[in-house]
Amino acid sequence: MSQTERTIEIFLNDKPIRVTVGHHQTLIEVLQAQGLTGARESCAQGLCGCCTLKVNETLVSGCLFLAVLADGQRVQTIEANEQALDEVQQAFIECGAFQCGYCTPGFIMMVRALLDENPDPSDEDIGHYLSGNLCRCATYPEIIKAVQRAASVRRVPS
Repeated sequence: MSQTERTIEIFLNDKPIRVTVGHHQTLIEVLQAQGLTGARESCAQGLCGCCTLKVNETLVSGCLFLAVLADGQRVQTIEANEQALDEVQQAFIECGAFQCGYCTPGFIMMVRALLDENPDPSDEDIGHYLSGNLCRCATYPEIIKAVQRAASVRRVPS
């Protein structure tokens, strides 16, 4: 290990991993090296939302977040639950809220956080909360419908 590298431990989707990272490496680079390709680097400037990840309880742009800062932290990616679709993922499918799918993981991560904070968002709330996520295919009307559908599913008692 060189002086520009450091071994960190992160709790990646609730599983502890140790990895040696360069001081300059972003969290998205490290996750991709681990085979997690759901979050994608698109703009490399933290402007598009494609690389949205959760570190502890905070959403971050994985393209800007230095991996060394994740040492000892809980990192959650879109791949966190591969067993079944949650209500947000299901709503995106049912509403056709994607075309190419490149931005979809970032939107899903943001929508989950939105609904955790605001279980009954208005269209204005949705637009404001998701304003940092860009969809180049322009499926915004379908995304809003998907958020509304996921919110209604969450509100129904189990």
